[in-house]
Order: sequence, then structure tokens, then C-alpha cells
Amino acid sequence: MTTTRKQYSPKFKAKVAVEAIRGERPLSQLASQYHVHPVQIGQWRKTATEQMPELFVDGRKQKRGGEEVEKDALYEEIGRLKVELDWLKKKSRSAGLSQGREQVEAGHAEISVRRQCELLGVNRSGLYYEPVGESEENLKLMRMLDEEYTRHPFYGSRRLKLWLEEQGQEVNRKRVKRLMEVMGIEAVYPKPKVSQAGEGHKIYPYLLKGVEVRRVNQVWSTDITYIRLRGGFVYLVAVMDWYSRYVLSWSLSLTMEVDFCVEALKAALRRGRPEMFNSDQGSQFTSEKFRGELEKRGIAISMDGRGRCFDNIFIERLWRSLKYEEVYLKEYGVVPEARAGIGKWFEFYNQERPHQSLGNQPPATVFQGGAA
Repeated sequence: MTTTRKQYSPKFKAKVAVEAIRGERPLSQLASQYHVHPVQIGQWRKTATEQMPELFVDGRKQKRGGEEVEKDALYEEIGRLKVELDWLKKKSRSAGLSQGREQVEAGHAEISVRRQCELLGVNRSGLYYEPVGESEENLKLMRMLDEEYTRHPFYGSRRLKLWLEEQGQEVNRKRVKRLMEVMGIEAVYPKPKVSQAGEGHKIYPYLLKGVEVRRVNQVWSTDITYIRLRGGFVYLVAVMDWYSRYVLSWSLSLTMEVDFCVEALKAALRRGRPEMFNSDQGSQFTSEKFRGELEKRGIAISMDGRGRCFDNIFIERLWRSLKYEEVYLKEYGVVPEARAGIGKWFEFYNQERPHQSLGNQPPATVFQGGAA
């Protein structure tokens, strides 16, 4: 028996891609609404982002005839999507997505009731779609893994599997390893191949062995962590100054693609320039896009050696504080809520939270004093 592959229209792909680009909900929630696998949505989002500049090419340089007609149709579609996007932004500000039926406007001049229901993720009988991303059971396991890993970052899949069984969760190690890969976590202890580097990437040495960090902007570092939401998850990257523990920049993303890491790096570089920049050998940090921003500024690149442990200990401690003091207490529902909460916590961390290693001063005091 053969399985027919489901086909999606260009309009449908564009609609879903626009919502993914907005970044207000995790891919798992979009998958639930549109019955499309999260990986597929991520691919549409990437395609739309890469091809978007072509829509603004000078019309005088475009070919006439049928090609121009197709362009006009595409512009019309973009105009319609903008109307829908503006409408959705207004709705997301006025009420939660769980109140979708109450947000439908029967007399809207440009968006039909049927289309509004599609955009809000409800059908006309008021029923919600079921998830096709990670199952509720997997999301529960991921929440448990996140908390235990934050307590014991040296636990690998074998130990975490045993811990889950102790909590009454019957899972095999293969499943635990897959969920850890989705979450972007791995045990912090000496072992071969501690991270998934980009294929064929340049190998950079670990430059911090024996180095005493004595000043601001001597060493910066970065890392990515998993942030849970109700019904999904996102990824968080941050850039930190080692000496002051000051968080220079951070960014949230629905996927582990390199762009949000580059965005955070550029934001940090607007505050200054380090002598050395340390990271692990993850594919985001070994990518040409990311390395290029450092190389063109003459910044020395240091990468955690394979088999090393606790090379990025300061950011590991940052993640632990963030999760215990903010994330686990708030239980974010949607991405804007997570972004606001995390932003507020980072502001507190930088400006007010005292550090014993800094003479009980907050990071901002030390960073600004050293950078002056």
C-alpha cells in the first residue's frame, strides 16, 4: 500500500512561513494549528527569509510578460498577508490565543470568518487542532529532563534514563538521547566528541588554558540553552563578558539555526570588542557566518577542546540561575511572554544581582567601570 504525500499550496506555505517569521509562538504550536511537521515549517521559514529580498528588486530590471504577472500576483499575496499579520498582531495584544473564538470579527471588511478561524487556529465548530510536533508525553519528559539536567549538568543520557525510571517514567535510552538532541543539551564531562561541529569546519584551539582573566573585554563567551513553554519550547543564546559576568546580549529562536546566534553576536559587538571569544564547537559557532564576524574584527577565536569539561562554566552557572529564579517559576505560555520575562530577569541580573566573586557588586558596575 502506497502513501500519498500531502501537497501544500504556495499561499498556504507563505501564510505559515509569515507566522513562523513573526516568532511569537514555538514551531510545535504552529504545527498543532496547521497540521504540518515543525521541521517542514522551519524549512518554509528559511526559504521565505532567503527569497524575500528578491521581492524588492527594481521593477525596471524585471522581465516583462508572464513573469511580471506572476510578480504582481505575489505582491498582491504579500499585501493580503500583511493585512492578516497586522490583524493577528492586534489580536495577540488584546487577548490570549486560547480565546480564539471570542476574537473572530464577523463583519471584518477584508478577512472572512473562515480565514480568521484559520489564522487563530480554531475551526468554525470551536475545536482546536491536536499537536503533530512533540507529543504531550514528550514535552513532559523534556520538562523533567531540563530540570534534572540543570541540577546535574554532568548527567548523560544513561544517567538521565535511570533518573526518569526512578520517577516512574518508563523510557529507553534512545528516546532520551533524541529528546536531549532536540533540547540541545549534553553532559558536561570529559568524553570524545563533546559537541556537533559543522562538517569540515576549521579547528580552533582552546586559548584559555592557564590564562588569568583580569579585565573587562579580555574574554567573551557564548552558549545556547533550552527554554520550555507550555506546549512547546524555544532556544536562548547569550554572550557574556567573563571578567564582569555581564550579559552583553541575548536572543530567542524557534530553531537552532545560526542566524539568532549571529544576531546576538552583532548586538554584543556594538558594546565593545573582546580580545578573545570562546565557545563550544557547535555548528552555529563554527559556521562561516558566525566566525566571519569575529575574524573580520581581528578577534582571537577559542573553542572548547573535545574532551574538556567546564570550559564555559560561567555561562553554565548563568543558565542555572535564570532557570531557577525565572523560567521554572513563571511557566511561559507564548514566546512574547518568555521574551519579556527573560529580558526583565537579565536586566535584574546585570544591574542589581550581587556576585560574591565581584566583591558583591552587580555585573554592570564592574563591566562599565572596566570598559570606561
